[in-house]
Amino acid sequence: MSFRVRVLALVLLVAVAATAATAWLTLRQATSQLHESAAADRQVTARITGELLRYGQTHGTWDGVAGTVRTLAADTGQRIRIGTANQAQIADSDTVLGREPRPGGTAPPLLVDPRPTLTFPDWDHFPSVAKVTASAIDQYANGVTYAACLTRAGHTVSTRTGHLGVPVFDDAGARGPETGRGNACVRQERIQAGGSDLDAVLACEVVRRAARGACMQRVFHERTAGVAPQPLSVRLGALDDAGDTTPAVGPVVAVAAGVAAAAIVCTLLLSRTVLRPVRALTAASRGLGEGDLGRRVPGAGKDEIAELGRSFNRMADSLQASEERQRRLVGDIAHELRTPLANLRGYLEALRDGVLEPDAELLDSLHEEVLLQQRIVDDLQDLALAEAGALTYHRGELDARELVETCRTAHSALASAAGVRLTADTPGPVRLYGDPGRLRQALSNLVGNAVRHTAPGGGVRLELAERDEMVRIAVRDTGSGIPAADLPRLFDRFWRADAARGRDTGGSGLGLSIARQIVADHHGAVEVTSEVGVGTVFTIVLPAPNRPTDG
Repeated sequence: MSFRVRVLALVLLVAVAATAATAWLTLRQATSQLHESAAADRQVTARITGELLRYGQTHGTWDGVAGTVRTLAADTGQRIRIGTANQAQIADSDTVLGREPRPGGTAPPLLVDPRPTLTFPDWDHFPSVAKVTASAIDQYANGVTYAACLTRAGHTVSTRTGHLGVPVFDDAGARGPETGRGNACVRQERIQAGGSDLDAVLACEVVRRAARGACMQRVFHERTAGVAPQPLSVRLGALDDAGDTTPAVGPVVAVAAGVAAAAIVCTLLLSRTVLRPVRALTAASRGLGEGDLGRRVPGAGKDEIAELGRSFNRMADSLQASEERQRRLVGDIAHELRTPLANLRGYLEALRDGVLEPDAELLDSLHEEVLLQQRIVDDLQDLALAEAGALTYHRGELDARELVETCRTAHSALASAAGVRLTADTPGPVRLYGDPGRLRQALSNLVGNAVRHTAPGGGVRLELAERDEMVRIAVRDTGSGIPAADLPRLFDRFWRADAARGRDTGGSGLGLSIARQIVADHHGAVEVTSEVGVGTVFTIVLPAPNRPTDG
């Protein structure tokens, strides 16, 4: 996998994990807080309505309920407003707590009805339901009137559930002879509202038995409405109330720390993966700069770092090979110059000491040796300039047939002296674009090499052809051929296929290298095929001049 893809995948994974964790935490915390808030609101609402219901059921009136409202508001933190149909507002917690009344909330009001609900366990055991219900109405009317009176007089009232669910109000202290207010409440309890309750209840007898309960309950509420506390409307909250919706800090910090730790661990793993080969590359390049050309780095893997390591190894191989070639070149040059220079020195010392006479033949031989050394030096200079791209070229249009014929003419004398037949096959004019002198030099090196390696009686033929927009000049000889194992080294400097050949018969060993470099500078190539015992073919392949270029 690509290093870039790995980094992108890792960063994306961390980002997705962080986002998912944050979203999960936020959703979970918000949901939890909503549930907790709803549960708390239900508990608060149930407590407020329960306390108010108990107050109404116990006291038979809403007088004095402001104290209960104050206590509930202080305990729950809620703004509480209560009222009835007859009284728009009975108490407001902001007012009883000495605050400026705030705008009310938008929640719908809650209904608190302190009137009891009658219970009829078994209709079959109540054959005279009308009488029982009328009795319950009278009992509740008298009891609630008595409880309201006691409440207004400042007495504490207790209740207990009586027959049919009707509460029984009790305050023994209020009934004693020493409590004048209690006696007054007893007298008030005995005041009846009239005898019409039984008539209304008897009307329900005509209703089917399945609907008796609802009918009796309705009659009970209607007949006790004048004395029972009115249903209470309870409004909770204010417009500026704001619950604590701030997310808890602890889980957020924990998740953030977990994501940060994961990012740090992933970064450390990534940096370790990246820096380990980078450190190896740094150490190897430092060693390479200090001359240790054998240093290499591991190149396993398929990402960019591994490719960088393999590129470094290839560069080191190239440098090492170049160093080896340079050492070998120096050694070859020293070998090529040592023997002739030693000969020249020996002859000159002999002439100086008078051992030899300076006749014309000796001087011609010495002159020829100097020319040979000069040719080697010139070839070396040409090769160095060509490889450095500094060799001068004067390019222009030329006829390849003329180039071939000129080269054949120039080497005719050498071929005749060696007993080799030199011919040319040039079917017609072939245009080329290049430096005529340099191309003739390259072709001459190939022809001279072919003549030297062809035995007397053999032949060397120059062939010119043009096909596939390429110009091909082949030098075909009937020499001994070159083994396939030696073909890759043909163009190495000072290398000779026949180690027994010396400079007199084998040349300087630079001709093929120079020819290949000149042809390469003309955007061409030198191809070679050989078969031992049959001969060798060197072919110069150059582009046809459809679009002349200066290389």
